[in-house]
Amino acid sequence: MLRRPPRPPLPPSAHDVLREARVIAAIDTTARVPRVLATASEEESPLGVPFYVMPYIEGEVITTAVPDALDTPAERARVAEELIDALVEVHAVDPFAHGLDSFGKPTGYLERQLRRFSGLWEYNRTREIPEVEQVTEWLGRNLPESPPATIVHGDYRLGNAMYAPGAPARLVAIFDWELSTIGDPLADLGYLTATYAQPGDPETLLSGLSHVTRGEGFPTRDELIARYEERTGRSMSDLRWYQTLALWKTAVFLEGNYKRFLQGASDDAWYGFMDRGIPEIARAALEVTRQPAPGS
Repeated sequence: MLRRPPRPPLPPSAHDVLREARVIAAIDTTARVPRVLATASEEESPLGVPFYVMPYIEGEVITTAVPDALDTPAERARVAEELIDALVEVHAVDPFAHGLDSFGKPTGYLERQLRRFSGLWEYNRTREIPEVEQVTEWLGRNLPESPPATIVHGDYRLGNAMYAPGAPARLVAIFDWELSTIGDPLADLGYLTATYAQPGDPETLLSGLSHVTRGEGFPTRDELIARYEERTGRSMSDLRWYQTLALWKTAVFLEGNYKRFLQGASDDAWYGFMDRGIPEIARAALEVTRQPAPGS
């Protein structure tokens, strides 16, 4: 299988496939990632773009439906448990023992996230959304102290994982490492749980993308968090901050897509729903800030 950037135009730093290849090649013996068979820079490539090659992996990526072999309450539970266990494995890898010393800065990750996405909001925004401003202020005022740095995937969710064919459910590969870096591991757990739907959640633009996890057998968000906490020993006392961060970043990022839609640079009809969808996500982020902290 060949992985290359999408066709232009693209921002200069987007879809750095050789960066992806570097991290998965470094950790392919310790985490569930595909092997890198070959890489080529833009100068070396016969395609005129950088790329890397990985072996073909047979399996299922679960998005809108659960494969028949896994479509029972017990197997759905295993799907989610495997998703947490594979993330625990990623966060257990010592990046500095795998040649990733320069892959990212081990300190200041959360501060950089706030600066970057605050600036991106100023660039992307097409209208005033008071909830975005309120959440921005809350995040800055309640910045937690990060645990020791690990590899951070940056987009860890069910749709970026592949499961082996048949039962029992077994996660065999984690894909899409474009946003990976060295930083705070709880950013991955916050994103995973903030975008994970469970029964009783309101229908929103974002929750509709993970509707499958509402099915019987899938654990709740609290159960996922408890499993991660048990296996890592990391404190979950500040996790609502990371969940808020994930939703806020999503709103900021999607506003850029909505802006391009308004400018006629995209004809994807889904972006048209963002006129109401992005304020919904911002309100969801603000609601998380109002939840009581664990143990309070």
